[in-house]
Amino acid sequence: MSNLNKRHAPGLQRRSLMGTGLATLIAAGLIASPLYSVAAIAEELQAQRVLAIGGAVTEIVYALGEQHRLVGRDSTSTYPPEANALPNVGYIRALSPEGVLSVKPDLILARENNGPHEAVEVLKSTGVRWVDVPDDFTLEGIDENITIIAAELGVPDKGEALKKKVAADIAKARAHLASIERKHKVMFVMALTDGKVNAAGTNTAASNIIELAGGDNVITAFSGYKQISNEAVINAAPEVIVMMNGRGVSADHDAPNALLEAHPALSSTPAVKAGKIIRMDGMLLLGFGPRTGEAITKLAEALYGHEH
Repeated sequence: MSNLNKRHAPGLQRRSLMGTGLATLIAAGLIASPLYSVAAIAEELQAQRVLAIGGAVTEIVYALGEQHRLVGRDSTSTYPPEANALPNVGYIRALSPEGVLSVKPDLILARENNGPHEAVEVLKSTGVRWVDVPDDFTLEGIDENITIIAAELGVPDKGEALKKKVAADIAKARAHLASIERKHKVMFVMALTDGKVNAAGTNTAASNIIELAGGDNVITAFSGYKQISNEAVINAAPEVIVMMNGRGVSADHDAPNALLEAHPALSSTPAVKAGKIIRMDGMLLLGFGPRTGEAITKLAEALYGHEH
């Protein structure tokens, strides 16, 4: 059985039970009633109160056109803007059983980096269906996420259509790669904390989106996001620094790079000297959801302008 099938086996079982339910209803003569149809009963058996935890999960539900079933979201789910009108059950890594259950979900779709572990275990023990959506920040991961969510919502055909659209968007966004003569050296700065630089290494959403946009992540000595020394910053010599909106911005909005220019190591990098600082919306840049093509396009344009 593939990893996808292993992960999704409970969903397959649920659909098998759905079939049993339909058979029971047919035997009871309910479907023969003019008030019922196979489609209507199938819809009743599907989850109607869905809680989305994780920005990309919420975006996929909207992209599938199934947002009418959402009864809540987590605090990272801020796109599309109308999602903000949904009840907020808290931060994805700081969930509470009371907050999650307050929206009375019958299906919880949660990105895998959820927590805390104890709270999630309590929620999984309640009997409410909980589906972990893999934290895989790759093109294959986007496909798998869409497949799982569409299957759970009972709309696999919509899932296939969305996967094709997302793949076409990404292919179009990456069409510029062949024309790039020299990849720019890029550092992703997650945060500046007490003067310490927290940067993205390999196997991260940041590193992957930089590569997809035609850049070269200069931090390769480790995987994940970690604080690095001033010496490592200087030796990396990034030509471009990428950050999320609001990270490392000084109180003076007329001088948004003031903190970087004052930093003993960052100030010496080619990126800061040239003012080559790119800031983007964090969920767009790192979400690896339906808008990944847009993220690649915007980052590539910021990196290379009219060079591609």
